[in-house]
This record gives sequence, structure tokens and C-alpha cells, in this order.
Amino acid sequence: MERTVERAHIVAAAQLIEGRVRRTPIVDFGPGFFDSSGHVVCKLELLQHTGSFKARGALHRALTSDVPAAGLIAASGGNHGMAVAWVAAELGVASEIFVPEVSPVAKVDKIRRFGATVHVTGAFYDDARAACVARQSETGALDIHPYDHDGTVAGAGTIGAEIEADLDAVDTVLVALGGGGLSSGLAAWFADRPTRVVVVEPETSRCYAAAVEAGRPVEVDVAGVAADSLGARQVGDANWRALADAGAASVTVSDGAIRDAQRRFWAETQLIVEPGGAAAAAAVWSGAYRPADGETVAVVVCGANCDPASITG
Repeated sequence: MERTVERAHIVAAAQLIEGRVRRTPIVDFGPGFFDSSGHVVCKLELLQHTGSFKARGALHRALTSDVPAAGLIAASGGNHGMAVAWVAAELGVASEIFVPEVSPVAKVDKIRRFGATVHVTGAFYDDARAACVARQSETGALDIHPYDHDGTVAGAGTIGAEIEADLDAVDTVLVALGGGGLSSGLAAWFADRPTRVVVVEPETSRCYAAAVEAGRPVEVDVAGVAADSLGARQVGDANWRALADAGAASVTVSDGAIRDAQRRFWAETQLIVEPGGAAAAAAVWSGAYRPADGETVAVVVCGANCDPASITG
């Protein structure tokens, strides 16, 4: 399968967005945190601008494109919309964001605070996406897809470059998947390297696992606590190519395991982690993924945008 994003593209992306995005830390919370005989650490990408990894891909996509007078437009479950609105504000252009009804009010309000015009339409992400495409054909704004574009994938892949630089060796990266932008960027970075990428999805939204079973992207039903951020009905084409080429493994976790992970992050680290951001860690705590003795695992904690009361209340 032909690769469209290589390490060289990700290196160039890192150079372009350096100084505009945060280099997020890798934190080892201690041997008892994950109750594992492996060495499990957290890449805290929830500390990124707008509270998620999405800022990287959105910024890289905009900086490598001609931005028209109409500005930027996007469909999003919430995090990508925040990132695009933030990028638009940074570049001094307008933005228009379409979100589904499932998007939390906290995320929608944040998008508005960045100055974007927000449209709430349809039940799930794909419904908002259809409305976004129709609107883009009217305005000519630059459509920044949240995952299915090489520019977005290369931007997300810069997280892999940081993980590799900050750890002496990493055997496995655990990463949540919605449409596949983040996970395919990591797969592209670690292609032909010994590091494995393991995709984590909710049992209620498993578009990558279904694609692996079918041998191609297929549509799935979407539901559950993380549907706003991990609720794409089908893995993106560009993302599928990168993940399939890397042979990325797939595990699923229950909504209960995700909620437990959120509560554990708060109780033990005082970090507010949204459901999609906690999914990868949930795989370790629930036993869906069991690190081997001495295995070094980097867990990408990718989002913080939720109502704190949903965890602490």
C-alpha cells in the first residue's frame, strides 16, 4: 500500500509548526499508577493549545494551504472545531464550524469563544460533516478535515517524533481513534521502526476494528460516552492506508472502563481528561491491553475538554 505521509513529511511539519504549538511532556506517574509490570508513561497532549492534539494538524494544514478570503471551515465533534477556530484567530481570518448535537456544550462554547461562527446540526459527526461540505461549496472557505487529509496526518505525526525523542526506547504507543488522524500520524512516524502502534476504540464506536475485519473502511454505528470525539462512522481513507501499512493492532474498551479511567486520572493526578482522551489509558487499566514485563508503553492522553463536574461531581 503506497504511503502518502513519510517521516520526512512529519519532520517538515514539525519544523513549520515549531514555536506555535506546545511540546507536551511525557510523564511517568510511577510504577503503581497503571498496575503493570511494564514501564507505562503518559504523553500529555491534553496540555496542547485548545486542550487536545488537534491544534497540530489543523495548524499544519492551514500553513501549507492557500487560505481564501472566506477563511476556514470545518466539521467537528468539538475538539477539531476548537483547533480550527484557534488557528483562524492566530492567522486573523474567519472560521465557521459545524458540530453535531452530541457535542458537549462545554466544547461548543469554547469554539465560540475563539471567535468562530458555530452551527449545531445533525445527530452525529457525519451529519455535521455533510452540512459543512454543502456550506463550503457556497463560500469557498478552506475545508480543514479533522483526519482524512495528509496535511492533518503529518501534523499529528509530530507527536510521534516527540515521543521518540523523549524516550530512550518505546516498544508500544497506545492511542485512541475516532476517524484516525492521530493514530495514522503515529503509524506513519513509526513505520519501519520496531515501535508498535495499538489503536484503542470504544466498543460502541469501532470503525477501525470493523475495517480490519472487513479489509477495508466500512460504516459502523456510533454511540457511547466518547461519541463526540471518537464517533466517526468510518475510518478515513488516508488514515486507513497508513494504519494498515503499519499493521496497527486494535483493542476496544467499554464505556465503564473509560469512565473509570477519567476518575482515576482525577483522583491520582488531578487531571481533567475527557472520555476520548482517557480511552487509551483505559485499555491498560481494564486489561484490554496488558504490557509485557519490561515493555515500554507510551499512552497518548489526547484531550481535556469536558465538564469537570462529569468526573468530580
